[in-house]
Amino acid sequence: MPQAPSEIYNEVKDAGIEVDYLINNAGFGGHGYFHERPMELDLQMIQVNIVTLTTLTRLFLPDFVKRNSGKVLNVSSTAVLMAGSLQAVYYASKAYVLSFSNAIAQELHDTNVTVTALLLGATETKFTKTYDMSNTPLFAKTVSQHIVAKDGYNAMLQGKLDIIAGVTVPQKVMMSMLQFMPKKLMLKQIYQIQQKNKNE
Repeated sequence: MPQAPSEIYNEVKDAGIEVDYLINNAGFGGHGYFHERPMELDLQMIQVNIVTLTTLTRLFLPDFVKRNSGKVLNVSSTAVLMAGSLQAVYYASKAYVLSFSNAIAQELHDTNVTVTALLLGATETKFTKTYDMSNTPLFAKTVSQHIVAKDGYNAMLQGKLDIIAGVTVPQKVMMSMLQFMPKKLMLKQIYQIQQKNKNE
């Protein structure tokens, strides 16, 4: 529902509630070849993961700036570190969240308003089962959603730009090596991981 962000904002204003923290956590994914997936599903994903998040931030941010206080936490994903074949729109939408959050954080550098991007790893949520990711190596070991939420919340309070949470030590090592890996090799490996899941 494109009008949902405005309805939320207006209800909050009408109730006289002063929002200190805006946490944009809604989002969903999808699996399959981009050219075969129903286009309406990917457009809905863009609506929720990008348009709604952007709109809510745009609606609440002027109030934060006006009173010179307030914090935004936008939930992204460690998927931003690579391109994800068979989840092309999901990975791209989360890359938008990181770029958008970092950019407006810099725009607000001379205020007391902060914007933090939470980059989630493999976390214990319904996302794994809903999108049939439980059999992939990336989700072989997951981290408690309570730990991830706490890490994100604390990072927001500290005004950090980014925080990576829900990542095991081996996954952290793998992520640190991504920048040194040839892009074609990285794309092939991610595709093979996703393809393995698709075939099971």
